[in-house]
Amino acid sequence: MSEEEHVRTTYNDIHNIIKASAGKISEQFKPDLLIAIGGGGFFPARVLRTFLKDPSTKRNIPIQAIGLSLYESLPDTTADKIGNEVIRTQWLGPGAVKALLGRRALIVDEVDDSRKTLQYALSELQKDVEFELQNLPEPDREANRTEFAVFVVHNKDKPKLGVLPPNLLYFAGVEVADKWLDYPWEANDIEEHDRLAAEDKVINGTA
Repeated sequence: MSEEEHVRTTYNDIHNIIKASAGKISEQFKPDLLIAIGGGGFFPARVLRTFLKDPSTKRNIPIQAIGLSLYESLPDTTADKIGNEVIRTQWLGPGAVKALLGRRALIVDEVDDSRKTLQYALSELQKDVEFELQNLPEPDREANRTEFAVFVVHNKDKPKLGVLPPNLLYFAGVEVADKWLDYPWEANDIEEHDRLAAEDKVINGTA
């Protein structure tokens, strides 16, 4: 079996994709809270916040973080679970969940591969919100319901195993082929990573 083809992306690539996506997100959703899925969603969420800042108020959008793992080998994770089961490594506390009520929350990750992680994140966050809504008087529940949307830097063009609601606002910076993506925050030698990424662009005619 031949080795899977890798595609390297640089910090500048990611930055520019997010910049190009921010306008559409602002027009269609106007999030007032970002939820970064760690670890790949941390950097995109921070960059996105720069471009979503309201120039009139200069206020930054808060970022909450959740940790989910699908492909990592974690303590007590059996081989059959890797790639098949989403594992929580970090989640929102009760106070952070209450802060979701009545907000427009954008879930941010670097890549939509199988869609399992996004499905899990959205489903579990919605459950948490519904639990908190039950503590409110019934007339106040609908007004405090959280609106969710999703942003990923890359969406892989492939059949998905996870499912998102058809009415969910979904933003993808770039549609890409089903190849292994090497992100700069995963590189031990960033100069070598960038050099190889530049070579790839010359070879593929995208430089």
